[in-house]
Amino acid sequence: MLSQRASRAEAREQNRRVDRQQEQERAEQAVQAKRDLYARLNTTARAYRIAGRDVVEAVARGETLDPALLDAAKEAWAEHYSQAQMTLASDLLEASSLNRALGIGYSVVKQLPSSSDHEAAYRRAAAWFKGPLSDGVYLLRVALRQDLGVESEAEFEQWRLQMVTALDRARDALAQQLETERRQANASVDQP
Repeated sequence: MLSQRASRAEAREQNRRVDRQQEQERAEQAVQAKRDLYARLNTTARAYRIAGRDVVEAVARGETLDPALLDAAKEAWAEHYSQAQMTLASDLLEASSLNRALGIGYSVVKQLPSSSDHEAAYRRAAAWFKGPLSDGVYLLRVALRQDLGVESEAEFEQWRLQMVTALDRARDALAQQLETERRQANASVDQP
């Protein structure tokens, strides 16, 4: 009887160990899946920014680039961003701010050929891709690393909010400028 009780107790303890091990393996797999998704999200954000910047630089040189390259980068970002929306912590606003910033960057590139002042449009586009959009991609990388525990900055939250606010303001100002130019272009076309 004592032997049976000892066997049952040993079996229960072994089951608990197996359960803990399986739980630990599931947790490790979840962290690895999150790391993989974050890496893809970071990679596609950088590729999208670089594709837009390359188009802007090609336009400045008087060359044309295949618009499919930018469109492919945009689609890859959209795919990984939609996956990340299901995984990202709700306080990681960088991804949604960056998504909107990349979208306005796409608009800037697409409006380059139809701009009435090509030099000003080029300067604006180049400044966007080298400045606020580059900062936004950097912000995303740091935030993802922070979320994974790879980086730990004491003042991160304050810095993050400042960067997100600056990115959103720059994006809104650029969107307003593009809309004003679009209206002016449409008004000049509508006038006889």
